[in-house]
Amino acid sequence: MTTAENMKAESENNNTAVRTNFIREIIDEDLKNGKNAGRVHTRFPPEPNGYLHIGHAKSICLNFGIARDYKGFCNLRFDDTNPTKEEVEYVDSIMEDVRWLGFDWDDRLYYASDYFEQLYEFAVKLIKKGKAFVCDLTADQIRETRGTLTEPGKDSPYRDRSVQENLDLFERMRKGEFPNGARTLRAKIDMASPNFNMRDPVMYRILHAEHHRTGNKWCIYPTYDWAHGQSDSIEGITHSICTLEFEIHRPLYDWFLEELEIHHPQQIEFARLNLTYTVMSKRKLLQLVEEGHVSGWDDPRMPTICGLRRRGYTSTAIRNFADRIGVAKREYTQDVTVLEDCLRDDLNKHARRVMAVLRPLKLVVENYPEGKTEELDAVNNPEDPSLGSRKIPFSNVLYIEQDDFRENPPKKYFRLSPGAEVRLRYAYIVKCTGVVKDKKTGEIIEVRCTYDPETKSGSSQSGRKVKGTIHWVSAAHAVHADVYLYDRLFSTEDPSGDNWKDLINPKSLEILKHCKLEPGLAMSKPGDRFQFERLGYFCVDTDSKAEALKFNRTVTLRDTWAKVDKS
Repeated sequence: MTTAENMKAESENNNTAVRTNFIREIIDEDLKNGKNAGRVHTRFPPEPNGYLHIGHAKSICLNFGIARDYKGFCNLRFDDTNPTKEEVEYVDSIMEDVRWLGFDWDDRLYYASDYFEQLYEFAVKLIKKGKAFVCDLTADQIRETRGTLTEPGKDSPYRDRSVQENLDLFERMRKGEFPNGARTLRAKIDMASPNFNMRDPVMYRILHAEHHRTGNKWCIYPTYDWAHGQSDSIEGITHSICTLEFEIHRPLYDWFLEELEIHHPQQIEFARLNLTYTVMSKRKLLQLVEEGHVSGWDDPRMPTICGLRRRGYTSTAIRNFADRIGVAKREYTQDVTVLEDCLRDDLNKHARRVMAVLRPLKLVVENYPEGKTEELDAVNNPEDPSLGSRKIPFSNVLYIEQDDFRENPPKKYFRLSPGAEVRLRYAYIVKCTGVVKDKKTGEIIEVRCTYDPETKSGSSQSGRKVKGTIHWVSAAHAVHADVYLYDRLFSTEDPSGDNWKDLINPKSLEILKHCKLEPGLAMSKPGDRFQFERLGYFCVDTDSKAEALKFNRTVTLRDTWAKVDKS
């Protein structure tokens, strides 16, 4: 069964899990009144000019989720109306991201470019009605004559051209007779409207550029405002769900559809997702990539879906996050810890527990036979007994974390120190007997200890208690790996303003070389997720190879930022 099929089955078997919101209330009322003949048809209309981010994920979950829950349809439609910024690479990545999130558009994959001919005919219809005209003003001149919040705009001197002249010029625009920017087609509405979007907006501009699907067939391209509503209408969309910045565009959306007298979807706006410690602007994300602040669109510090996936996020966690935060009518900023908690909740249930030492310190068990190896039982995930257990090797030379030993421990330090005892996870209680130091630097390079053979974990003799338990890895059997400790990309909750790049967290990535992992991880594959006991959740990176393992920290076991002094 596919992820999408699993989700559908979960929804059908657990309808109480579906949270209501104001959009669903609108749809419920429409269905009650028999509107749209009982149909529910949504769409997700991304621009293929960049990679999708977590904000898009919320919209994907909303649009596809509504279609699923109301047994309707959701289209995937690319708003490919600007050939200078669009690439097939972005188209492919968007489709991959939607599928990874667990949704499918079946045979309903569309492009605004599919409708270029129909949109042209619609424009001709408005010209014939006297509702559109060809304007010779430049973009700057149009901007200068739009007016202000307190003053109306000025009519274009070309506004009263005859229908015949407008038809002729528009056809010649299509044939490529004029250079870029020489003319536009504008709607004839009201230059005194308090809504700037209604002040004779541009519908078409001349752009001699090759389109990734239509090639050089067109040299005039529709604006988003012109293409969007008519594409919705052509596809039979019933509820056109947009983010809040399009609310002020809704009167124009409605005006075009009413003047054309075609099927009229209902546009509904909701608040876009804003996250703390994150930027969501495509322009800013592109800057981060192009200026080398990150390694690419899929850098695990990026809020892009591909970046989150590479970091080790699960699609379930993102869907649960979208459901948990709900749908709002007003803009607000969501705390990123909610997203991280959704991830921990999911990984806690499914990720296998393993032991890994990121900053190794050698531990020699003096009274354990040299050359002997013992196989110990370790639980794979206490939350899921079906995952069973595994064998891990124990020998007289181990690695422990540097932080798990202190020569001069502070109060309430319950890990290893001279004369102190700890339990080695799944193994024995050991007692520190001394240390070995580098003769030149004085650095501790080895800790010596003895073990109590009567305290083997899980045995009938293991009742003796100690306060501390630490993890370890057998030195002779350890797998070597590089571990990338990713953290939040920005050091402040609100990385906005002109100096936003100055707020990049200089500690957002720490690379640890030659970490020691238990031997079973040698067989791990890119995308595999684990909980490194006591350390956090980690994912095998896409660049990882058997001979050069690479792990990314997905998230810590708890919100470490909650302890940071923000004063």
